Amino acid sequence: MKALIPYKKQNAKSRLSPALSLREREHFVELMLRDVVGSLRKAGVNSIDVLTTPSNGVPSDLGVNILLSEHDLNEAINQYLESVSEPVLIIMADLPMVLPRHISEIVAVEKDLVIVPGKGGGTNVLFIRNPGSFHVRYYDSSFLNHCRIAEEMRQSVHVYDSFLLSTDIDEPHDLIEVMLHGHGLSKAYVDSKFGMEGNGRSRARLELLQ
Repeated sequence: MKALIPYKKQNAKSRLSPALSLREREHFVELMLRDVVGSLRKAGVNSIDVLTTPSNGVPSDLGVNILLSEHDLNEAINQYLESVSEPVLIIMADLPMVLPRHISEIVAVEKDLVIVPGKGGGTNVLFIRNPGSFHVRYYDSSFLNHCRIAEEMRQSVHVYDSFLLSTDIDEPHDLIEVMLHGHGLSKAYVDSKFGMEGNGRSRARLELLQ
């Protein structure tokens, strides 16, 4: 089994700009990536590919395979699915609250496709047992898109519903969820900025944005 993590660092997470500067956001997305990779490894997933563009540097010490593409997300991932013959877990890099048990539970499901919906109708995780028999269609209501594609291709589907996995970190109020439910590097960073040990100005700024 392989895991694929789409990753963007350059000018990342613009919707977090009221709470974090550009430099802080770019550092934060790297920490989230590290947490996702760490949970995958703890779940026994060692073949990890990070899909990115040449302008988005992936830390060399992560020990992952770095795949570079200039194509949009859908085209890049669909080309990837055409090139592999083993099951693929596609997980977004902005899911720092993912735990190893989530990964283990998802890959243990005996269905062709496991979908983890994100808030607002997105798709945060896809586990595809037969990558050559499926294609992705992210953006818009991608959860519904992927359900329709599975139906058209006669793929059996399981929806894995999880608050922690549905919470991708896009808006300032999402940082509160990291403080409450997160772990690892991402939580430590958010706590240092906005928690009790953070400076009062940062905490006040986050409170105004809720």
